[in-house]
Amino acid sequence: MDKPWYKFYPAHIPPSLEYPVVAVFENLRIAAEKFPERTSLIYSRVEYSYGELWDLSVRMANAFQRLGVNKGDRIAIYLPNLPQFVVAYYGSLICGAVVVACNAMYKEKELEYLLKDSGARVIVTFDELQSVVENVKDKTQVEHVIVTSRDDATLMNRGTMAKLLSESDTIPPEIEINPKEDLAVLQYTGGTTGTPKGTMLTHYNLIVDQVQEATWFQFREGEETAIIFLPVSHIYGMNWCMNTMIHVAGTIMLMERFEPGKVLEYVNLYKPSIFYGVPTIYIALLDHPEVSNADFSRMRICFSAAAPLPPEIRRRWKEVTGTDIIEAWGLTEASPCLTCTPLGMSGDKLIGVPMPDTEVKVVDIDTAKDLAIGEVGELVGKGPQIMKGYWNKPEETKNVLKNGWLFTGDLGYMDENGLFYFIDRKKDLINVAGFKVWPDEVENVLYEHPAVKEAAVVSAPDEQKGEVPKAFVVLREEYVGEVSKGELIEFCKGKLAAFKAPKKIEFVEELPKSPVGKILRRVLREKEWNI
Repeated sequence: MDKPWYKFYPAHIPPSLEYPVVAVFENLRIAAEKFPERTSLIYSRVEYSYGELWDLSVRMANAFQRLGVNKGDRIAIYLPNLPQFVVAYYGSLICGAVVVACNAMYKEKELEYLLKDSGARVIVTFDELQSVVENVKDKTQVEHVIVTSRDDATLMNRGTMAKLLSESDTIPPEIEINPKEDLAVLQYTGGTTGTPKGTMLTHYNLIVDQVQEATWFQFREGEETAIIFLPVSHIYGMNWCMNTMIHVAGTIMLMERFEPGKVLEYVNLYKPSIFYGVPTIYIALLDHPEVSNADFSRMRICFSAAAPLPPEIRRRWKEVTGTDIIEAWGLTEASPCLTCTPLGMSGDKLIGVPMPDTEVKVVDIDTAKDLAIGEVGELVGKGPQIMKGYWNKPEETKNVLKNGWLFTGDLGYMDENGLFYFIDRKKDLINVAGFKVWPDEVENVLYEHPAVKEAAVVSAPDEQKGEVPKAFVVLREEYVGEVSKGELIEFCKGKLAAFKAPKKIEFVEELPKSPVGKILRRVLREKEWNI
């Protein structure tokens, strides 16, 4: 069926693509076969070829099998962005296990929940987190703790992981995978809407998303290079970044965490062709004194996701680097992408068009009936990248998967051309005496003020109106003590209807963020309402 957004598809993109029905680890095997000497990973200037990465991953798979791991068992990976994460990830998939990625910032309570809920039998961690694991291990089903070290750049020097690898061979185990049915990962949502849920993503779900991205943006096999500092324990860093780069035999410059100065240093050193970020990362890089000296000449494509990108930040990035930022929209349950802006297209709140084989529509938030063009409602999506459901949560699965449609909890609309726009999270809507206020609209105005480095707007209680917008603002260093709260409120009133302007402003040194760098309005809202 013809869709209005097809006219915006690049000439090389048909409405439907062909997706190989294979396990995710086949990407790594094929890359190692075609490009055995090409660099797959660089970490702390230590390089691993594709041949080496495949051999290490197979060794890891055989080690897991010797520990009694069977097809379908869950293996938790509790590591930051280290080469060992990649080896443990692909090793898990090669032996037919399901990956449970645990962010290295998680504390005991968070880790215990994920281990209990997933039923993981094995956990891979590193020495700095071993005590956290040991403190919760006896409350979970974990039988084996595999330990490595940050300093173990060759993976073969110390710890139980090194011993297991050295005792394993490089003949892959024979495991039969049904890509459309068998899970590759239990990817837990960040808990921004309540208790984290294990999103069941199959091998095929992940492969579809990789093929869509690589085809849409014409990634060149064996030629791309990307700096990845987004946590690969998060679906964006894991599938949209790590897995897709391996899918095209690209080189990954892996960084443990985001450090603006270090990123710019690596931009000069490795000349990446692909750049993955979130709005707060682009803000931090633009504010760094060395950004104007960085060599962005090879950079073809920059991505931003996880939160709306303020137009002012997009404009400044293009001015400094000469590169447009592509905005992608999706969520963990969609592996993660549903829509993307075509190259060269940008606009306020624009999230582009659905990916091939993907449908998006707008429905009423109360009745779920389809809405007319231009009407704001809940964005729902359908496609082969959509999850099977939530792990052991049939009722919650029914709440979000209805007749094949994924109800995202995000609000937006489609214009007369078939382009989609993101307004805000349904849960973030502010109701000011019956008038709707979208936090994103207020934040974008605040970002236009030269004093504002970061901003987050949430609802705050008000005796007269029930609730009003309140802004939490991080000022640029040179403006601290120079700009007042009243000045910012008046600035907003000059650009917004009076009921939309923040009634309250609080200056803070930093805003709460998720591991991927997304500003957590929920934390600020709960503080205001004493939840």
